[in-house]
Amino acid sequence: MLYEWIQQLSFAREWVLPFLGLVPVLAWIQWRSRRTMRPAFRVSTAAVFRVRTLRQNLLGLPNIFRYLALACIIVALARPQIKDVQERNRGEGIAIVLCIDVSGSMLSQDFSPNRLAVARAVAGDFVKARPVDQIGLVVFSGEAFTQYPISTDHEALLEQVKNIRSGMLQDGTLIGEGLATAVQRLEDVPAKSRVIILLTDGREEAPETRIIDPETALGIARAKGVKVYTIGMGSDVVVASAEGGARRTANVDEPLLQRIASTTGGAYFRARDRQALEGVYARINRLEKSDVQVVRKTRYYEEFHWFLAAALLFLLLELALRYTLFRTLP
Repeated sequence: MLYEWIQQLSFAREWVLPFLGLVPVLAWIQWRSRRTMRPAFRVSTAAVFRVRTLRQNLLGLPNIFRYLALACIIVALARPQIKDVQERNRGEGIAIVLCIDVSGSMLSQDFSPNRLAVARAVAGDFVKARPVDQIGLVVFSGEAFTQYPISTDHEALLEQVKNIRSGMLQDGTLIGEGLATAVQRLEDVPAKSRVIILLTDGREEAPETRIIDPETALGIARAKGVKVYTIGMGSDVVVASAEGGARRTANVDEPLLQRIASTTGGAYFRARDRQALEGVYARINRLEKSDVQVVRKTRYYEEFHWFLAAALLFLLLELALRYTLFRTLP
């Protein structure tokens, strides 16, 4: 703890610190002068002086305390400080809703460890790269649910992104209801731009309980002026053709995703692996720029009083030893 505290110290008057070099010089001068001025007298034998007591071994301790006090005073005069730099991001951001498919197929392992785990990780990195944006989270499968409302509290949002699980909703793939729910979250949000990033690995499956189909959701998004970026996630599959050969095809409904994106002014992307998905989010990050300003505030905490307290302690120790244990007659 003390070592970390010392590492954080900086000095407002660094030009004072070289004077610390005077401390050993003064100590050496005193040591030399005491040797040359030491009194001498004749004795018949010096054997008794070869036996040194603890008191004799510690005779120099008061001087050590004196020079330690002097060193602490010099450091205090250099004004040691701890600098605390606080940064705050501000500016005009964009309102974004991450709309993520959590159907059972998102557990496919063509992405390692699976599609949903990679989608969570990459979406989290995207949130961290948008410090001033208002971001929300909608998940969908056989139904749609607002996992986190639009907010600038990104720490809480990241926790919700980590908590996305397949099976948390009725299974299925209702792209239309996911899109409609995301549009609804953006409807009353004041922002210079409102964006949805819709990620899915499948195609619309329409049970009898479906409320909003994709075309209706697309019309709502266009009417509300919401831009939608769509991402088709997953590797291609090989299927047999009627001619007896084989061809590669995607499980995702690419025509629908392309139509949603182009109609709302967004773009459609295909992500066949993690690197491609990261590239998609990086491209969206470049396309949707926020006006970010970093406000930096620096505060200094003075720490010189600790060194003055240490100097006072060393001086008191010197005086206590000099007038008790090492007291000498005049």
